[in-house]
Amino acid sequence: MYRIGQLMPQLPIAMNVSLWVLVIFMLWTIAVVVLLLIVRIRHLAMGGSIKDFAIPSDDNLLWRLFRVQSNLIENLPLYIGTVFLLTVRGSTGIAIDLLVSFYILLRLLHSIIHMIGANPNLRVLCLVGQFGCLVSLIALAIFDVVPAVAK
Repeated sequence: MYRIGQLMPQLPIAMNVSLWVLVIFMLWTIAVVVLLLIVRIRHLAMGGSIKDFAIPSDDNLLWRLFRVQSNLIENLPLYIGTVFLLTVRGSTGIAIDLLVSFYILLRLLHSIIHMIGANPNLRVLCLVGQFGCLVSLIALAIFDVVPAVAK
């Protein structure tokens, strides 16, 4: 809420690191969906069954890609909400830039680890790091703890 005499922010808001990371997140999600579609179409063209899509197996690329895509769709709203909060509050700075950069790095790594079927414990580490970044970003936006000089 704006106080009397306080100017509203100028729209449109310039692109910042948080918004660029959102663009990367969306493009990565679209790329995974396209990859999943290609693998599904190829599977069907080679005589596979639609029923195979619903068989949960970490040995099955179809299942792993489906889980990666689902996971991205589940996590995208969390990041969108965080970026919205940061943007509305006008929260910027090196700490925020580093946290969102680390977040997207962990998000991409999480997806790749899942796609190739690597050790699930690595995914858990990435997930813990991502949640740590999100909680830190939300705290920075809510409590406006980034010094004005750093903004």
